[in-house]
Amino acid sequence: MNATHPDGPLAAVEDRLATTNDLLRRMLAEVAKTPSTNAIFVDAGYLYAAAGRLVAGTEDRRSFDLDAEGLIDALIDKARTIFADSRLLRVYWYDGARRRMHTTEQQSIAALPDVKVRLGNLNANNQQKGVDSLIRSDLESLARHRAISDAALLGGDEDLVSAVEAAQGYGARVHLWGIEAVGGPNQAEPLLWEVDSQRTLDLDFFKPYVSRRALTSYEAGDAPRPTREQVRFAGARIAAQWLGERGREAFAEVLPGHPYLPGPVDQELLVEAEAILQYSLRGQSDLRRALRDGFWAHLQAQF
Repeated sequence: MNATHPDGPLAAVEDRLATTNDLLRRMLAEVAKTPSTNAIFVDAGYLYAAAGRLVAGTEDRRSFDLDAEGLIDALIDKARTIFADSRLLRVYWYDGARRRMHTTEQQSIAALPDVKVRLGNLNANNQQKGVDSLIRSDLESLARHRAISDAALLGGDEDLVSAVEAAQGYGARVHLWGIEAVGGPNQAEPLLWEVDSQRTLDLDFFKPYVSRRALTSYEAGDAPRPTREQVRFAGARIAAQWLGERGREAFAEVLPGHPYLPGPVDQELLVEAEAILQYSLRGQSDLRRALRDGFWAHLQAQF
């Protein structure tokens, strides 16, 4: 049973209001002392494709080197400038890998301070699977738990719209960072419409961190021309290696397309065959056919 206030019920109400107001003032003072927090979310597939095209003139990762450590430092510095009164939680780096097993490069990125590497899968066509859902999961979870107030998202896929909406639903602001486009837009319009702000990082920003790889001796045209049988054997050798590394199930979606290969797979086959043969197969249509024949012959013998 509550004790009666000596000055009457009205005074009791006023005392309770004063106590409540005092608690609110203290809570607001504590909130004011707590710095806002930001995080950077990097879709590495978008980064490699757009930055490679901008600086090196190609989206093929094998044709250029990326100084990921230097670039991540530059992104952190950019966030520090934009979110001047905010502290960095960490950088999230989203990429694809076969069976979600880190490559050597991804391991070195994961070892960097304040960086978290999150891996989706790569299918037989070298397409990333599951990366967008990872971004959404992290953005939504961090926003829901008030771990971040601002998210800088480096990406361009329309599938990221749901991730943006999820984070905004919990009060976080999402800022889209893009890469200067070459030959047409590289970010989906619906994504641009949903974010709280957008900025583009230009050629000068990426130039120090992307460099075209030098031509090898065989790309320069100095090696002797291999026979069709040598090229066929290289195709079979690569097929055997891929089956061992990726498993039979990885090629289930490729088989119905015989005698054609999906573009990314055909390109990967070409690059690996050139490295084995030490000879450029570009413009050599008869040798390219021999390469595919050897590749298919080995696959069909296994299924």
